[in-house]
Amino acid sequence: MGYTGYMKLTKYEHACVSLEFDGQLLIIDPGEFSKLPTTLKNVTTIVITHIHGDHFSRDSVSALRVANPSLKVFTTTEVAAELDDCKVPELLTTYSSGLFNLEFFGGQHMTIHPDYPVAENLGVLVNGQMYYPGDSFTVPGKAVTTLLVPAEAPWMKTAEAMDFITAIKPELVIPTHDAVLSDLGNSFTDSWLERSATKVHATYQRLGVGESVDM
Repeated sequence: MGYTGYMKLTKYEHACVSLEFDGQLLIIDPGEFSKLPTTLKNVTTIVITHIHGDHFSRDSVSALRVANPSLKVFTTTEVAAELDDCKVPELLTTYSSGLFNLEFFGGQHMTIHPDYPVAENLGVLVNGQMYYPGDSFTVPGKAVTTLLVPAEAPWMKTAEAMDFITAIKPELVIPTHDAVLSDLGNSFTDSWLERSATKVHATYQRLGVGESVDM
């Protein structure tokens, strides 16, 4: 499938987003913080980047499957061990699911602390346009129009997110992974990330919970 037309991206709490294309929905990281409506219809695809609870809620996935019995789940082997009927994709391979083309990158979560096990992690490029790295700063090595950049986590610092934006050079930057920040903290982080977006002539746009943007 060649990509034409607009996708609508909707941001939910923390690290969860949905993408809508021609009436079909793709959900990424329906975690425990996400406040995602689990009765959504026309969901063809779920991508779960890794097993941590802020990205993966078994209850949310189960409810979405009840509402959408034929949906496909793409995830890591660690998550697949917790769920039935999942696809564990190969890196640098493109998969089709409904109207969505998915290409996966990385393979490993950023190190949180030497005492903490490193989880598997998948970055995903959707329809050759939007890149979501999960909990990593893996650069896909391909042109990216819209980048979801992690804003705050125990495994990162703001300077790394700034360098990530500079390396990818997207047209639109949207912060994610931000539930641990207060409103004041978000404004502080935004001021730094926007500097890097401006440096590469990208638009920086924060979305509130339930807010959307056409890409």
